[in-house]
Amino acid sequence: MKKFANFAASILLLPVFAACTPNDTAQVPPTPIATAPPVADVTPEPVTPGATVNENIPDVVKANPSLKTLSSLIDQANLRDKLDDAGPYTLFAPSDQAFAAVPEETRARLLKPENRELLTQVLTYHVVPGNLTANQLRSQEVKSLANNPLNIQVDQDQVRVNDARVTQPDIKASNGVIHIIDQVLLPPMTQ
Repeated sequence: MKKFANFAASILLLPVFAACTPNDTAQVPPTPIATAPPVADVTPEPVTPGATVNENIPDVVKANPSLKTLSSLIDQANLRDKLDDAGPYTLFAPSDQAFAAVPEETRARLLKPENRELLTQVLTYHVVPGNLTANQLRSQEVKSLANNPLNIQVDQDQVRVNDARVTQPDIKASNGVIHIIDQVLLPPMTQ
């Protein structure tokens, strides 16, 4: 009977011992799940239809349907080789609509064969050394390849170059970046 009493006591004490021993399945308050850091709000960079980032500035301009006039003028001014080198360059590219807004007499004067140097001066006024994406542009004066200053103004979400407004920023090329603008920039001596 003594064995039975010891057995009964151990059964009765079993829950007490169990409560005192560590429990591997005890409920632990949940720990917060680690989350990935927030992703910055990144706007995809525009790509010209038919162009790739492996193409240089003249080829990207040529592939862009709104830059046909500029592409033709780059060829007329023999600037393809200059804009084809390693650079990098930032091109403020007037759209076809911007060229259409230039007075007829100014366009005619720039397109005369004897004024090729003047056309080159106007086109290189749209090019700045360096690869300046939209988020790198600051309100400042920068020197163009034409050796004339451009006045860049950045105000909240709008970028202006002289009086022109950037309408499509950050078109990538292998040797720089292109920003489409809504006006043709004329260097001081051609105005």
